Amino acid sequence: MEQGERIRSDAYFHVLPEKLNCAQSVLKGFQQEFNISDSEIEEYRAWGGGRAEGNMCGALFAAERLLIQIGKESVVEEFRQRAGGVLCADIKEKQFTCAEYVRMADELVEKNR
Repeated sequence: MEQGERIRSDAYFHVLPEKLNCAQSVLKGFQQEFNISDSEIEEYRAWGGGRAEGNMCGALFAAERLLIQIGKESVVEEFRQRAGGVLCADIKEKQFTCAEYVRMADELVEKNR
């Protein structure tokens, strides 16, 4: 890996010892670029597994929070088109795995930041 190359969010999803959830994994993938503290990542433990606001996919929820923080447009519709929905219960274990949704959210933040 070249110096400065970012590790994608899905590389952190459910990996020991932290076992980060979907929302946490997206934050961890952008921790350096967005200056996110470990304690903020830990706070997002509450937003995984379908518990994000409005039952939104936690990975999408975290991506939205990151992009809003820097004044960028919402990626909800683009995620909906790619994933087939935005609610965790609607998309979980359907067409893609949760790790793949984390990767989608990562790609959307990368593309739109």
